[in-house]
Amino acid sequence: MNGADTAWIITATALVLLMTLPGLALFYGGLVRARNVLSVFMHCYAIACLMSILWLAFGYSIAFGSGESGYWGGFDKVMLSGVTTESLSGTLPEILFFAFQMTFAIITPALIVGAYVERVGFGFVMVFSGLWMLLCYAPVVHWIWGGGMLADGGIFGETGVRDFAGGIVVHETAGLAALIIAVVLGPRKVQNKPPHNPGYVVIGASLLWVGWFGFNGGSQLAADGGAALAITVTHISAAAASLTWVLWERIKYGKASVVGLVTGTIAGLASITPASGFVGPVEALIIGSIAGILCQEAVNVVRNMLKIDDTLDVFAVHGVGGIFGTIMIAVFGQGTWLAQLGGLAVVGVFTFVVTLVLVKLVAAFTPIRVDDEAETNGLDLSSHGERAYELTS
Repeated sequence: MNGADTAWIITATALVLLMTLPGLALFYGGLVRARNVLSVFMHCYAIACLMSILWLAFGYSIAFGSGESGYWGGFDKVMLSGVTTESLSGTLPEILFFAFQMTFAIITPALIVGAYVERVGFGFVMVFSGLWMLLCYAPVVHWIWGGGMLADGGIFGETGVRDFAGGIVVHETAGLAALIIAVVLGPRKVQNKPPHNPGYVVIGASLLWVGWFGFNGGSQLAADGGAALAITVTHISAAAASLTWVLWERIKYGKASVVGLVTGTIAGLASITPASGFVGPVEALIIGSIAGILCQEAVNVVRNMLKIDDTLDVFAVHGVGGIFGTIMIAVFGQGTWLAQLGGLAVVGVFTFVVTLVLVKLVAAFTPIRVDDEAETNGLDLSSHGERAYELTS
Protein backbone atom coordinates (compact mmCIF):
# COMPACT_ATOMS: atom_id res chain seq x y z
CA MET A 1 0.00 0.00 0.00
CA ASN A 2 1.17 3.51 -0.86
CA GLY A 3 0.16 6.12 1.70
CA ALA A 4 0.22 9.07 -0.69
CA ASP A 5 -1.89 7.25 -3.28
CA THR A 6 -4.34 6.21 -0.58
CA ALA A 7 -4.70 9.74 0.79
CA TRP A 8 -5.30 11.16 -2.68
CA ILE A 9 -7.96 8.60 -3.63
CA ILE A 10 -9.76 9.13 -0.31
CA THR A 11 -9.93 12.81 -1.26
CA ALA A 12 -10.95 12.00 -4.84
CA THR A 13 -13.74 9.74 -3.58
CA ALA A 14 -15.21 12.62 -1.58
CA LEU A 15 -14.89 14.93 -4.59
CA VAL A 16 -16.75 12.56 -6.90
CA LEU A 17 -19.58 12.13 -4.38
CA LEU A 18 -19.71 15.93 -4.19
CA MET A 19 -20.48 15.92 -7.91
CA THR A 20 -23.83 14.21 -7.30
CA LEU A 21 -24.57 15.54 -3.82
CA PRO A 22 -25.06 18.43 -4.05
CA GLY A 23 -23.48 19.40 -7.42
CA LEU A 24 -25.70 17.61 -9.92
CA ALA A 25 -28.78 18.03 -7.73
CA LEU A 26 -28.34 21.82 -7.71
CA PHE A 27 -27.39 22.01 -11.40
CA TYR A 28 -30.47 20.06 -12.49
CA GLY A 29 -32.72 21.50 -9.79
CA GLY A 30 -32.08 25.07 -10.84
CA LEU A 31 -33.00 24.34 -14.45
CA VAL A 32 -36.53 23.05 -13.83
CA ARG A 33 -39.75 24.79 -12.79
CA ALA A 34 -39.93 25.82 -9.14
CA ARG A 35 -42.63 23.22 -8.48
CA ASN A 36 -40.29 20.38 -9.49
CA VAL A 37 -37.05 21.27 -7.73
CA LEU A 38 -37.60 18.97 -4.74
CA SER A 39 -38.38 16.04 -7.02
CA VAL A 40 -35.02 16.54 -8.74
CA PHE A 41 -33.25 16.66 -5.38
CA MET A 42 -35.17 13.54 -4.35
CA HIS A 43 -34.18 11.65 -7.48
CA CYS A 44 -30.47 12.46 -7.13
CA TYR A 45 -30.34 11.77 -3.39
CA ALA A 46 -32.37 8.56 -3.49
CA ILE A 47 -30.37 7.24 -6.45
CA ALA A 48 -27.16 7.89 -4.50
CA CYS A 49 -28.49 5.83 -1.60
CA LEU A 50 -29.79 2.94 -3.71
CA MET A 51 -26.73 2.68 -5.94
CA SER A 52 -24.48 2.52 -2.88
CA ILE A 53 -26.31 -0.53 -1.56
CA LEU A 54 -26.53 -2.23 -4.95
CA TRP A 55 -22.85 -1.58 -5.68
CA LEU A 56 -22.00 -3.31 -2.40
CA ALA A 57 -24.38 -6.19 -3.04
CA PHE A 58 -23.66 -7.00 -6.70
CA GLY A 59 -22.32 -4.11 -8.75
CA TYR A 60 -18.71 -4.18 -7.64
CA SER A 61 -18.47 -7.92 -8.20
CA ILE A 62 -20.03 -7.70 -11.67
CA ALA A 63 -17.60 -4.91 -12.60
CA PHE A 64 -14.37 -5.96 -10.88
CA GLY A 65 -14.80 -9.60 -9.93
CA SER A 66 -12.34 -12.22 -11.12
CA GLY A 67 -14.56 -13.67 -13.84
CA GLU A 68 -12.51 -14.74 -16.85
CA SER A 69 -15.20 -14.76 -19.55
CA GLY A 70 -14.51 -11.15 -20.53
CA TYR A 71 -18.21 -10.33 -20.28
CA TRP A 72 -18.68 -9.86 -16.54
CA GLY A 73 -16.84 -10.25 -13.27
CA GLY A 74 -19.04 -12.88 -11.68
CA PHE A 75 -20.23 -13.12 -8.08
CA ASP A 76 -17.05 -13.82 -6.16
CA LYS A 77 -17.00 -10.35 -4.55
CA VAL A 78 -20.70 -10.07 -3.73
CA MET A 79 -21.10 -8.04 -0.52
CA LEU A 80 -17.30 -7.55 -0.65
CA SER A 81 -16.73 -11.22 0.08
CA GLY A 82 -13.06 -11.83 0.75
CA VAL A 83 -12.18 -8.13 0.87
CA THR A 84 -10.46 -7.07 4.11
CA THR A 85 -8.53 -4.01 5.24
CA GLU A 86 -5.39 -5.85 4.13
CA SER A 87 -6.66 -6.52 0.58
CA LEU A 88 -4.96 -4.43 -2.09
CA SER A 89 -5.95 -3.18 -5.51
CA GLY A 90 -2.68 -1.98 -6.97
CA THR A 91 -1.20 0.36 -4.36
CA LEU A 92 -4.58 1.06 -2.75
CA PRO A 93 -6.63 -0.73 -0.11
CA GLU A 94 -9.27 -2.57 -2.13
CA ILE A 95 -12.00 -1.23 0.14
CA LEU A 96 -10.99 2.28 -0.98
CA PHE A 97 -10.98 1.27 -4.66
CA PHE A 98 -14.50 -0.10 -4.06
CA ALA A 99 -15.62 3.21 -2.54
CA PHE A 100 -14.07 5.31 -5.33
CA GLN A 101 -15.77 3.24 -8.02
CA MET A 102 -19.02 3.37 -6.05
CA THR A 103 -19.18 7.13 -6.54
CA PHE A 104 -19.01 6.57 -10.31
CA ALA A 105 -21.84 4.05 -10.04
CA ILE A 106 -23.83 6.73 -8.22
CA ILE A 107 -23.38 9.59 -10.65
CA THR A 108 -23.89 7.65 -13.89
CA PRO A 109 -27.60 6.79 -13.39
CA ALA A 110 -28.05 10.17 -11.68
CA LEU A 111 -26.99 11.88 -14.92
CA ILE A 112 -29.98 10.25 -16.65
CA VAL A 113 -32.32 12.13 -14.30
CA GLY A 114 -31.94 15.23 -16.47
CA ALA A 115 -33.75 13.56 -19.37
CA TYR A 116 -37.00 12.76 -17.60
CA VAL A 117 -37.46 15.40 -14.88
CA GLU A 118 -40.86 17.06 -14.48
CA ARG A 119 -42.91 14.11 -15.76
CA VAL A 120 -41.62 10.75 -14.48
CA GLY A 121 -42.92 8.54 -11.68
CA PHE A 122 -40.62 8.15 -8.67
CA GLY A 123 -41.14 4.39 -8.51
CA PHE A 124 -39.97 4.03 -12.09
CA VAL A 125 -36.89 6.14 -11.34
CA MET A 126 -35.80 3.89 -8.51
CA VAL A 127 -36.49 0.50 -10.10
CA PHE A 128 -35.09 1.44 -13.50
CA SER A 129 -31.98 3.12 -12.09
CA GLY A 130 -31.11 0.12 -9.92
CA LEU A 131 -31.56 -2.44 -12.69
CA TRP A 132 -29.78 -0.26 -15.25
CA MET A 133 -26.73 0.20 -13.05
CA LEU A 134 -26.42 -3.54 -12.48
CA LEU A 135 -27.26 -4.78 -15.97
CA CYS A 136 -25.87 -2.03 -18.19
CA TYR A 137 -23.33 0.12 -16.36
CA ALA A 138 -21.53 -2.57 -14.32
CA PRO A 139 -20.90 -4.93 -17.29
CA VAL A 140 -19.52 -2.05 -19.37
CA VAL A 141 -17.20 -1.14 -16.50
CA HIS A 142 -15.90 -4.70 -16.54
CA TRP A 143 -15.40 -4.67 -20.31
CA ILE A 144 -13.19 -1.57 -20.24
CA TRP A 145 -11.80 -1.05 -16.72
CA GLY A 146 -12.11 -4.54 -15.28
CA GLY A 147 -9.92 -6.35 -17.82
CA GLY A 148 -12.87 -7.52 -19.92
CA MET A 149 -13.42 -7.93 -23.62
CA LEU A 150 -12.78 -4.28 -24.62
CA ALA A 151 -9.59 -3.88 -22.57
CA ASP A 152 -6.04 -4.49 -23.79
CA GLY A 153 -5.78 -7.94 -25.33
CA GLY A 154 -9.54 -8.15 -25.88
CA ILE A 155 -11.56 -8.23 -29.07
CA PHE A 156 -9.72 -5.23 -30.55
CA GLY A 157 -6.27 -6.67 -30.08
CA GLU A 158 -3.32 -5.72 -27.94
CA THR A 159 -4.37 -2.07 -27.65
CA GLY A 160 -7.92 -2.00 -26.35
CA VAL A 161 -10.34 0.85 -25.81
CA ARG A 162 -8.83 3.93 -24.19
CA ASP A 163 -11.26 5.52 -21.75
CA PHE A 164 -9.41 7.13 -18.88
CA ALA A 165 -12.29 8.28 -16.69
CA GLY A 166 -15.58 7.44 -18.38
CA GLY A 167 -16.27 8.92 -21.80
CA ILE A 168 -17.79 5.60 -22.82
CA VAL A 169 -18.36 3.97 -19.44
CA VAL A 170 -20.19 6.96 -17.93
CA HIS A 171 -21.13 9.56 -20.53
CA GLU A 172 -22.02 7.48 -23.57
CA THR A 173 -24.06 5.00 -21.54
CA ALA A 174 -25.91 7.67 -19.55
CA GLY A 175 -26.41 9.89 -22.60
CA LEU A 176 -27.89 7.15 -24.76
CA ALA A 177 -30.08 5.88 -21.93
CA ALA A 178 -31.34 9.43 -21.40
CA LEU A 179 -32.22 9.80 -25.08
CA ILE A 180 -34.11 6.50 -25.16
CA ILE A 181 -36.16 7.32 -22.06
CA ALA A 182 -36.96 10.79 -23.41
CA VAL A 183 -38.30 9.25 -26.63
CA VAL A 184 -40.41 6.68 -24.79
CA LEU A 185 -41.80 9.26 -22.36
CA GLY A 186 -42.69 11.86 -24.95
CA PRO A 187 -42.60 15.62 -24.43
CA ARG A 188 -43.60 17.51 -21.31
CA LYS A 189 -47.02 19.13 -21.09
CA VAL A 190 -45.50 22.41 -19.91
CA GLN A 191 -42.36 23.42 -21.77
CA ASN A 192 -40.18 26.42 -22.52
CA LYS A 193 -40.31 27.77 -18.97
CA PRO A 194 -37.07 29.56 -18.01
CA PRO A 195 -34.90 27.97 -15.30
CA HIS A 196 -36.47 28.87 -11.97
CA ASN A 197 -33.11 29.50 -10.26
CA PRO A 198 -30.05 30.16 -12.44
CA GLY A 199 -28.10 30.71 -9.22
CA TYR A 200 -28.57 27.04 -8.32
CA VAL A 201 -27.36 26.14 -11.80
CA VAL A 202 -24.15 28.13 -11.40
CA ILE A 203 -23.45 26.76 -7.92
CA GLY A 204 -24.14 23.21 -9.09
CA ALA A 205 -21.90 23.57 -12.13
CA SER A 206 -19.14 25.03 -9.96
CA LEU A 207 -19.32 22.05 -7.60
CA LEU A 208 -19.25 19.70 -10.59
CA TRP A 209 -16.15 21.45 -11.94
CA VAL A 210 -14.31 21.08 -8.63
CA GLY A 211 -15.55 17.53 -8.13
CA TRP A 212 -14.38 16.60 -11.63
CA PHE A 213 -10.78 16.96 -10.43
CA GLY A 214 -11.45 13.87 -8.32
CA PHE A 215 -13.33 12.19 -11.16
CA ASN A 216 -10.51 12.54 -13.70
CA GLY A 217 -7.49 13.07 -11.46
CA GLY A 218 -8.51 10.22 -9.20
CA SER A 219 -8.77 7.85 -12.17
CA GLN A 220 -4.97 7.81 -12.27
CA LEU A 221 -5.30 5.82 -9.01
CA ALA A 222 -2.04 7.35 -7.82
CA ALA A 223 -0.71 10.61 -6.39
CA ASP A 224 1.72 11.40 -9.19
CA GLY A 225 2.35 13.53 -12.24
CA GLY A 226 -0.29 11.66 -14.21
CA ALA A 227 -2.97 12.74 -11.75
CA ALA A 228 -1.70 16.33 -11.87
CA LEU A 229 -1.81 16.30 -15.67
CA ALA A 230 -5.36 14.90 -15.67
CA ILE A 231 -6.51 17.70 -13.35
CA THR A 232 -4.77 20.35 -15.45
CA VAL A 233 -6.21 19.25 -18.79
CA THR A 234 -9.64 18.88 -17.18
CA HIS A 235 -9.52 22.50 -16.07
CA ILE A 236 -8.28 23.82 -19.43
CA SER A 237 -10.97 21.98 -21.39
CA ALA A 238 -13.72 23.21 -19.08
CA ALA A 239 -12.54 26.81 -19.35
CA ALA A 240 -12.25 26.68 -23.14
CA ALA A 241 -15.66 25.08 -23.66
CA SER A 242 -17.33 27.62 -21.36
CA LEU A 243 -16.01 30.48 -23.46
CA THR A 244 -16.72 28.98 -26.87
CA TRP A 245 -20.27 28.09 -25.82
CA VAL A 246 -21.11 31.69 -24.88
CA LEU A 247 -19.20 33.09 -27.87
CA TRP A 248 -21.31 30.91 -30.16
CA GLU A 249 -24.45 32.03 -28.28
CA ARG A 250 -23.46 35.66 -28.78
CA ILE A 251 -22.88 35.13 -32.48
CA LYS A 252 -26.19 33.32 -33.00
CA TYR A 253 -28.52 35.09 -30.58
CA GLY A 254 -26.84 38.37 -29.72
CA LYS A 255 -26.48 37.57 -26.00
CA ALA A 256 -24.30 35.32 -23.88
CA SER A 257 -26.17 33.66 -21.00
CA VAL A 258 -24.88 32.53 -17.62
CA VAL A 259 -26.72 29.21 -18.00
CA GLY A 260 -25.01 28.80 -21.37
CA LEU A 261 -21.63 29.58 -19.83
CA VAL A 262 -21.90 26.87 -17.20
CA THR A 263 -23.48 24.37 -19.59
CA GLY A 264 -20.39 24.87 -21.72
CA THR A 265 -18.34 24.02 -18.65
CA ILE A 266 -20.07 20.65 -18.35
CA ALA A 267 -19.62 20.00 -22.08
CA GLY A 268 -15.88 20.63 -21.76
CA LEU A 269 -15.63 18.42 -18.69
CA ALA A 270 -17.52 15.54 -20.30
CA SER A 271 -15.45 15.79 -23.48
CA ILE A 272 -12.06 15.72 -21.78
CA THR A 273 -13.02 12.89 -19.41
CA PRO A 274 -12.01 9.92 -21.63
CA ALA A 275 -8.86 11.69 -22.85
CA SER A 276 -7.70 13.27 -19.60
CA GLY A 277 -5.00 10.66 -19.03
CA PHE A 278 -3.74 10.66 -22.60
CA VAL A 279 -3.45 14.28 -23.81
CA GLY A 280 -1.65 17.46 -22.79
CA PRO A 281 -2.87 21.01 -22.17
CA VAL A 282 -2.77 22.08 -25.84
CA GLU A 283 -4.84 19.09 -26.91
CA ALA A 284 -7.22 19.82 -24.02
CA LEU A 285 -7.59 23.39 -25.27
CA ILE A 286 -8.56 22.07 -28.69
CA ILE A 287 -11.00 19.51 -27.29
CA GLY A 288 -12.71 22.05 -25.03
CA SER A 289 -12.88 24.74 -27.71
CA ILE A 290 -14.63 22.39 -30.12
CA ALA A 291 -16.87 20.86 -27.45
CA GLY A 292 -18.46 24.19 -26.53
CA ILE A 293 -19.79 24.61 -30.06
CA LEU A 294 -20.35 20.94 -30.90
CA CYS A 295 -22.49 20.20 -27.85
CA GLN A 296 -24.47 23.41 -28.28
CA GLU A 297 -25.31 22.42 -31.85
CA ALA A 298 -26.20 18.93 -30.61
CA VAL A 299 -28.75 20.54 -28.29
CA ASN A 300 -30.31 22.25 -31.29
CA VAL A 301 -30.42 19.01 -33.28
CA VAL A 302 -32.06 16.99 -30.49
CA ARG A 303 -34.55 19.70 -29.47
CA ASN A 304 -35.48 21.37 -32.73
CA MET A 305 -34.68 18.93 -35.52
CA LEU A 306 -35.44 15.59 -33.88
CA LYS A 307 -38.12 17.10 -31.59
CA ILE A 308 -36.99 14.96 -28.64
CA ASP A 309 -37.69 16.41 -25.19
CA ASP A 310 -34.48 15.42 -23.42
CA THR A 311 -35.36 17.92 -20.74
CA LEU A 312 -31.92 19.05 -19.58
CA ASP A 313 -29.95 18.00 -22.69
CA VAL A 314 -28.25 14.97 -21.18
CA PHE A 315 -27.50 13.31 -24.50
CA ALA A 316 -26.38 16.48 -26.27
CA VAL A 317 -23.97 17.50 -23.50
CA HIS A 318 -22.87 14.28 -21.82
CA GLY A 319 -23.46 11.74 -24.57
CA VAL A 320 -22.09 13.78 -27.46
CA GLY A 321 -19.28 15.17 -25.29
CA GLY A 322 -18.17 11.73 -24.11
CA ILE A 323 -18.31 10.27 -27.62
CA PHE A 324 -16.39 13.24 -29.05
CA GLY A 325 -13.66 12.99 -26.42
CA THR A 326 -13.33 9.25 -27.01
CA ILE A 327 -12.79 9.83 -30.73
CA MET A 328 -10.27 12.58 -30.06
CA ILE A 329 -8.02 10.06 -28.32
CA ALA A 330 -7.54 8.40 -31.71
CA VAL A 331 -7.21 11.77 -33.46
CA PHE A 332 -4.25 12.61 -31.24
CA GLY A 333 -2.70 9.18 -31.75
CA GLN A 334 -3.17 7.90 -28.22
CA GLY A 335 -5.44 5.00 -29.19
CA THR A 336 -6.35 3.02 -32.28
CA TRP A 337 -9.26 4.06 -34.47
CA LEU A 338 -10.52 0.48 -34.50
CA ALA A 339 -10.68 0.23 -30.73
CA GLN A 340 -12.12 3.71 -30.11
CA LEU A 341 -14.84 3.52 -32.74
CA GLY A 342 -15.45 -0.16 -32.13
CA GLY A 343 -15.79 0.39 -28.40
CA LEU A 344 -18.29 3.19 -28.95
CA ALA A 345 -20.30 0.98 -31.29
CA VAL A 346 -20.32 -2.10 -29.06
CA VAL A 347 -21.26 -0.18 -25.93
CA GLY A 348 -23.77 1.94 -27.86
CA VAL A 349 -25.67 -1.07 -29.17
CA PHE A 350 -25.54 -2.82 -25.79
CA THR A 351 -26.78 0.29 -23.98
CA PHE A 352 -29.61 0.81 -26.47
CA VAL A 353 -30.87 -2.76 -26.17
CA VAL A 354 -30.57 -3.07 -22.38
CA THR A 355 -32.09 0.35 -21.73
CA LEU A 356 -35.05 -0.18 -24.05
CA VAL A 357 -35.78 -3.62 -22.60
CA LEU A 358 -35.56 -2.32 -19.03
CA VAL A 359 -37.81 0.67 -19.78
CA LYS A 360 -40.49 -1.60 -21.22
CA LEU A 361 -40.10 -4.17 -18.43
CA VAL A 362 -40.22 -1.71 -15.55
CA ALA A 363 -43.08 0.26 -17.13
CA ALA A 364 -45.13 -2.95 -17.11
CA PHE A 365 -45.00 -2.99 -13.31
CA THR A 366 -44.86 0.66 -12.29
CA PRO A 367 -46.11 3.74 -14.14
CA ILE A 368 -43.35 5.44 -16.07
CA ARG A 369 -45.15 8.79 -16.20
CA VAL A 370 -47.32 10.74 -13.79
CA ASP A 371 -50.80 11.82 -14.89
CA ASP A 372 -51.47 15.14 -16.60
CA GLU A 373 -52.74 16.89 -13.47
CA ALA A 374 -49.72 15.87 -11.41
CA GLU A 375 -47.37 16.94 -14.18
CA THR A 376 -49.02 20.34 -14.56
CA ASN A 377 -49.14 20.99 -10.81
CA GLY A 378 -45.56 19.79 -10.32
CA LEU A 379 -44.01 16.64 -8.87
CA ASP A 380 -42.93 18.19 -5.57
CA LEU A 381 -46.46 18.23 -4.19
CA SER A 382 -48.06 15.41 -6.21
CA SER A 383 -45.28 12.84 -5.72
CA HIS A 384 -43.66 13.87 -2.45
CA GLY A 385 -46.19 16.02 -0.60
CA GLU A 386 -43.79 18.91 -0.19
CA ARG A 387 -43.01 22.19 -1.87
CA ALA A 388 -39.92 24.36 -1.88
CA TYR A 389 -41.58 27.54 -3.18
CA GLU A 390 -44.97 29.10 -3.54
CA LEU A 391 -46.31 27.92 -6.89
CA THR A 392 -45.90 30.99 -9.05
CA SER A 393 -44.17 29.31 -12.02
